[in-house]
Amino acid sequence: MASANTLFKNHEDYRRQKELEEARKAGIAPAEVDEEGKEINPHIPQYMSSAPWYLNDTRPSLKHQKNWKVGSKGSAKDYYDRGVKVFQATKFRKGACENCGAMSHKTKDCMERPRGKGARWTSKHIAADEKVEEIDFGDFDTKRDRWNGYDPESYTKVIDMYEKVEQQKQGMKKAAELERRFAKKDGAAPDGAAADGAVASSDSDSDQDDEDKITETEEAGYGKVEKRVRTTGGGATGSVRNLRIREDTAKYLLNLDPNSAHYDPKSRSMREDPQPHKAKKAFAGDNFVRKSGDYHAWEAERLHQLAAYDHGASLHMQAAPSQAEILHQHFKTKKGKLELKNKDTIMQQYGNAAEKAPEDGLLLGQTERYVEYDASGRVVKGQDIKAHSRYEEDKHPNNHTSVWGSWWEAGQWGYACCHQTVKNSYCTGEAGKDAAEAQADQMQFNIERKAEEDKAREANGGNLEGSRPQNGVWGTDVGEEVELDKEKLEQALKKLDEREKKQLETDDRKRKYNSLGTDGEMPTEEEMEAYRMKKARDEDPMAKIVALKAAANTNYEFV
Repeated sequence: MASANTLFKNHEDYRRQKELEEARKAGIAPAEVDEEGKEINPHIPQYMSSAPWYLNDTRPSLKHQKNWKVGSKGSAKDYYDRGVKVFQATKFRKGACENCGAMSHKTKDCMERPRGKGARWTSKHIAADEKVEEIDFGDFDTKRDRWNGYDPESYTKVIDMYEKVEQQKQGMKKAAELERRFAKKDGAAPDGAAADGAVASSDSDSDQDDEDKITETEEAGYGKVEKRVRTTGGGATGSVRNLRIREDTAKYLLNLDPNSAHYDPKSRSMREDPQPHKAKKAFAGDNFVRKSGDYHAWEAERLHQLAAYDHGASLHMQAAPSQAEILHQHFKTKKGKLELKNKDTIMQQYGNAAEKAPEDGLLLGQTERYVEYDASGRVVKGQDIKAHSRYEEDKHPNNHTSVWGSWWEAGQWGYACCHQTVKNSYCTGEAGKDAAEAQADQMQFNIERKAEEDKAREANGGNLEGSRPQNGVWGTDVGEEVELDKEKLEQALKKLDEREKKQLETDDRKRKYNSLGTDGEMPTEEEMEAYRMKKARDEDPMAKIVALKAAANTNYEFV
C-alpha cells in the first residue's frame, strides 16, 4: 500500500497488513489518507507508493512522487498581455522601428504594412510601444502549453451567437407550421373544426419532441460525400463521409464469434470478411475494397516486372511505369497468340470433341490417294498407308523377342517369349518358361498337400494321424526315446553353476568379444537338460513355494 513505513513486521502483522490492503482494494475498508488529508488509491503498486529509506517518512504519503523543488519559476496563469500599449511617442526616436516608429521591435520584425516613407523620415503616425515582458515559465510543460493565455470566457460569444441562430430557426419553423395548420383549418368543414383543434393542441404539445427528430431530407444528408479542403488547422484533400447513419451496424458487431475476423480498434480496421457464409452482405472486409477495381491489373503488372527483372531485363515499375505497362501489354499479346497456336495444334492432332461428328459416308468416302492391288492383294502401285495406334509398335525392349501383351494367363498380361508378367523385366527365354511352369506345379502341389492335411486333421480330432511333434534341442522337452547319462548330466550342471558364478564375479562390460562362444560345438542333450533344470519359470504357480521351501530347509511334502 502507500505506507512509507519500512520497519520490519512479524508474520502476524504482515498478514494483517495484507488483509487490510485486500479489503481496501475491494472497497470494504476506507482508503488510506496522506498528510494533506487526500485519499491514496489502493491500487497503486508498492514500488511506487513506498518512499525511499533515506526520507524517513513515518506516515503514508506520495510526496516522493512529486516535484520537490519549491518556488518554481512562472506558472500556467502567467502569460504575455496581448495588445497592451505602454507609451505613445510624438516623434521618431533613435533605435526605433524605421517603418512604424515603435521601440518594442526592429524594422525586420515589424508587422505593419510597409509604408512608402517610414516614420524615420516623416515622424508622423508614430505607433505606440507594445508591452514587452520577460516571463520564465520554468518547466517543460508550461513552456509548451498551447492553451496558455487563452481566455475561455471569450468563447461565450460564439455560444450566444449560435443560440440566437437556433432560436430564430425554431421561431421560423413554428410560424410555418402554424400557417399550414390554419390554412388547413379554414378549408375544412365546420364539423371537423373541433377535431382539427384537438389535433392542433396535440401537435403543439409534441413540438418539443419533433425538434429532436430529423426529416427525410436531413437524413439523406448523412450519406453525403464532401470534399475536405486543406486548411491551416490541418486536414487533407479527400472524399469523406459526413456522418454514419444510426441504422448502420458496426463492423465488429456483424459476427460476435471470437474466432471470426479480427477487428483492430486502434485503426478501426477489419481486413477479413466477418460473414464469409453469406452471399449478400454490405461489408466484406477492408481487403475486399482494397483488392477491387484496378488492383488485379496492377498486381499482374507488378508480378510481370519482377519476373522480367529476374530474367535479366532492366525494368523497374516505379522508375519507369509507362515502360513497364507497355512491355506488359506486349507480353499479354504474345502470350495470347501462343495459347491460340497451341490450341489449334492440339485440335488438329486430336480433334475437337465439341464439334459435330461427320457422317459415316464422309468418313468412308473416296480419297485422291491412288493405290493399285494385284489379284493376291499385294500393292502394285502407290502406297498403302495403315493407321497406327497411339502405342509404339514393333519395339522389343530388354532383349525380348515379342511385344508386351502377347501372352495372357490368370488375369495377367506378359511376354510370350519368356512368360514374364513384369513389363520392365529382362527376357529369360526358355529357362524363364520352365521356371514359371515349375513354380506353378509346386504351388499346385502345396495346395493339394495342404488340403489333404486339413482333411486328416479333421478326421483325427485336430491332430494328424500317426504324427508326433519332434523334439528339438532348442527349447522343447526331452522325448521318451532319448536316454540321458547321469554322470554327464551332473557335469553339465556343475559346469553351468561355474559359468553363472563367473558371470556374477566379473563385470559384463569388461568381458572380451565372443567370450561366451562354444567354439562351434552344438550342445548335447545332457547340457540342454541341465539348462532346462536351471531355467527360471515365472509362469509356474509352484515355483515360489518351492523356493520358500528350499530357503526354510524344511521337510514339508507338497501334494
